[in-house]
Amino acid sequence: MNAPARPSRPIAHDSVSRAFGAAHGYDRHAPVQHRIAQGLARRIAALDLAPAPAVFEFGCGTGFLTQALLAETALASPQARWRVTDLAPAMLARCHERLGPRANLQLSTLDAEYAEPEDGPFDLIASSLALQWFDDPLAALARMGGWLAPGGHLMVTTLGAGTFAEWRAAHTALGLEAGTPPFLDARRFAALAGAQVRVEPIVEHPGSARAFLRALKAIGAGTPRTGHRPLAPAELRAVMAQFERNPCTATYEVVTIHLARPSEPETPALRPDTQPSRPDPR
Repeated sequence: MNAPARPSRPIAHDSVSRAFGAAHGYDRHAPVQHRIAQGLARRIAALDLAPAPAVFEFGCGTGFLTQALLAETALASPQARWRVTDLAPAMLARCHERLGPRANLQLSTLDAEYAEPEDGPFDLIASSLALQWFDDPLAALARMGGWLAPGGHLMVTTLGAGTFAEWRAAHTALGLEAGTPPFLDARRFAALAGAQVRVEPIVEHPGSARAFLRALKAIGAGTPRTGHRPLAPAELRAVMAQFERNPCTATYEVVTIHLARPSEPETPALRPDTQPSRPDPR
């Protein structure tokens, strides 16, 4: 299958890879990300999956979701086949450190938006909080649906348009524009054929604007959208003060998307007593 053309990017993938690769304190500063991965793993475990599924994960990060899925009975079969990928080689190395060597698990660097894994089809495609860094998340999901085996499931989480609304509002109040990525409205995902979409807001209390920004930088999520003009120091101080005038909260609008490929109907074999009868020659 031909890779899709690369459009003008809202966020450069190489910048994302460098930022996450340099996020050495990711696990210490990512309690929300860990919570989201745990919840996604529970929902995936409740699906009707093949007994020894072929699994593809993209954007694995340090392995929060991978580890949670491997702990679920439905996915713990040693006969399961896992392909776990990330854009950032450093993140893959940390995921390997977390999981240790496993004979049925292959880790590889992959830009899942513009390259296709060679060992499909898959019974499960999963990802936690990676899709928001794609140039065209809707097209990517539609394309990945074609990688599913009959009866397979795709279930991912991403961030919706309400994410960091408080930080953007602090900019707007001062006539400034935030550099946060252009997260898609959840209704856009709901328009995908056959998609089931769930939206859940998670409110974090960072304590201060400085702590909020420090945590984003520590997990590699501070990459601004392409073309954003960085704020002058005085502008940034004003935005931080405005952010702290309201309840100092940061909302993550978590969007869970589920796509499924129908199973192929079985053709029942005819029993001997139901074989077509031969016509009477008389």
